[in-house]
Amino acid sequence: MQKIKKEVIKLIPNKRLVSGIKPTGDLTLGNYIGVLKPLLYLQQNLKNFDFYLFIADLHALTFYQEPQTLKQQIKKIAALYLATGLDPEKINLFVQSEVTQHTYLGYLLECNSYFSELQRMIQYKEKSKINAEGIRTSLFTYPTLMAADILIYDANLVPIGKDQKQHLELTKNLATRFNNLYGNTFVVPEPFFNPLGSKIKSLQNPLKKMSKSDTENPKSYILLLDDPQIIKSKIAQTVTDSQKIIKYDPENKPGISNLLTIYASLKQISIFESEKLFQKSNYKELKNKVGEEIINFVVPLQQKFYQLINSAKLDDILNKGAQKASLIAEKKIQQVRKKLGISRF
Repeated sequence: MQKIKKEVIKLIPNKRLVSGIKPTGDLTLGNYIGVLKPLLYLQQNLKNFDFYLFIADLHALTFYQEPQTLKQQIKKIAALYLATGLDPEKINLFVQSEVTQHTYLGYLLECNSYFSELQRMIQYKEKSKINAEGIRTSLFTYPTLMAADILIYDANLVPIGKDQKQHLELTKNLATRFNNLYGNTFVVPEPFFNPLGSKIKSLQNPLKKMSKSDTENPKSYILLLDDPQIIKSKIAQTVTDSQKIIKYDPENKPGISNLLTIYASLKQISIFESEKLFQKSNYKELKNKVGEEIINFVVPLQQKFYQLINSAKLDDILNKGAQKASLIAEKKIQQVRKKLGISRF
């Protein structure tokens, strides 16, 4: 796991961390290793930080979502976050749309962004190549809302994957531009990268990232709520190679390397240690061990999830998280309004 540089910590006056996730599908093992595991690490190691973690339901609306399904997914994601070990006494967990200041600041940042810089956003460019006429306006402008999600809390650290680097750079640019125009207003955030999580690949095509959006091949990913027997079957059918040598070599042995990465992450050991453990094993033995480790991880997680999902406790946690977030967000909105001259007081 990446170490947090001492010089970065010294530059952090308010000690806030912000992270969001879209409720557009069930969480995968890749989501856990790439997103949740780093948050657990940061929760344990950043004792004096306030964590603002939100379910990004507004970002989900850039594409059509069946309303009842979206409603259920919001609670499922929240329950899974808590089931993995995130502590509501140490974090603020809330639903994005319940803190309306996000969209308010999103519009104000739109007023200070440029068409050309939003055009350069990778997701918009990729989608527009496929169907330019069918893209919703919200997909084009969502980077400014994403910036608002971060800047409204004066976030100092933002855990991201390498594919989100461009979005955070835009956020930093918008914050700096606003500060230069209207005076010091926003904290310019810094990224926290998790290099291990970004390497969790599809079980059927290990050259691609593991993704819940791969609906054509559900064997390519493992959901945190998958039945243990399904997990065992998916791992047994993992695409590997014909060499029969267990070695960490992502270029020539991507399937085996992916299994070693998953095992190392769940056992909290290095890739080198993982590789060494299986030097004398065959592929079937490796798959069995990886499957067992995943099952040992998800079974207690699922038990906690089902205790939480329909509980009053979950609603109470989300309500309290939104209330605290709203207080912080409203203070920032009032500050921004005064800077812009749209406050009568």
